[in-house]
Amino acid sequence: MREVDTEQSIRQIIKGSIKAYTEGFESRHVGEVDDPDGTINMKIHNIFIAALGEEIQYYTALVRSLDSSLGNMLEGMAINIAELFYEVHRNVEGPLYPEQTRVIAELLEAYKNSNNPLRPDVLHYKKLLESDKSTGASVKTHVSDYYLIDKETKRHYLIELKIGGDLDNKKARSEKEAIFEQYAILANTLGENADIRCYFATAYNRFGEGKEWKQTRVLQFFSPRELLIGRDFWNFVCCSDKGYGIVLDEYRRTLFSLEFRKDLHEMALYKSLNEQLKMVA
Repeated sequence: MREVDTEQSIRQIIKGSIKAYTEGFESRHVGEVDDPDGTINMKIHNIFIAALGEEIQYYTALVRSLDSSLGNMLEGMAINIAELFYEVHRNVEGPLYPEQTRVIAELLEAYKNSNNPLRPDVLHYKKLLESDKSTGASVKTHVSDYYLIDKETKRHYLIELKIGGDLDNKKARSEKEAIFEQYAILANTLGENADIRCYFATAYNRFGEGKEWKQTRVLQFFSPRELLIGRDFWNFVCCSDKGYGIVLDEYRRTLFSLEFRKDLHEMALYKSLNEQLKMVA
């Protein structure tokens, strides 16, 4: 991997991303506290949570909103960092042949069937190159989480990112299907000798960094060589084996300086305090 000579640029991207996110999160949630159609108030209608009390009701809604919006911020931040090192695209477009679609479906069904000995392998991508192309292809556009081109090595990378990687069987299958189709489209467009590499990635290891990643539904459709989990993903995006450390260090530094954790506690209490003040008035 390359030495990071743009560490400061990476840190500036992280700092700017977090600052914009925290300011927007706070203003949106506090500003909409009395709006029945606001971000939080549209998440509080679970009658079973409501029975636990208003403070718990508001707090759980706040946490769910934080979890989903934080994921969007991290994905955007990773794209901005990747642009320092790669040419970044968000879709692929080109021909896809009927036989390739059939081979993809056949492979996915084999992975799904526990009685079938076939297991995911990066060599299976070659089966798409060997498919019959005598029948007419349809032009297809596929939205990509990350389609990265390394100008130095001439490699093309297709990455499907799921922040925590907690997918059910249907979603894991659809992620692999999307990767297969994007690979086929790129190979048909760039030529069979193009260096195309495909990955399923997560922003963190939900089992704990450094521990074995055991999301069985994903592993049913992706081989270990197709995974970029937590540290590996950030190192890849930052083009350095120091990337994960830089990202985590600046993330923590910025959150601490912004006192966002304190603000979250205040927001969690804001709803009930606001209602109490109304009653007093």
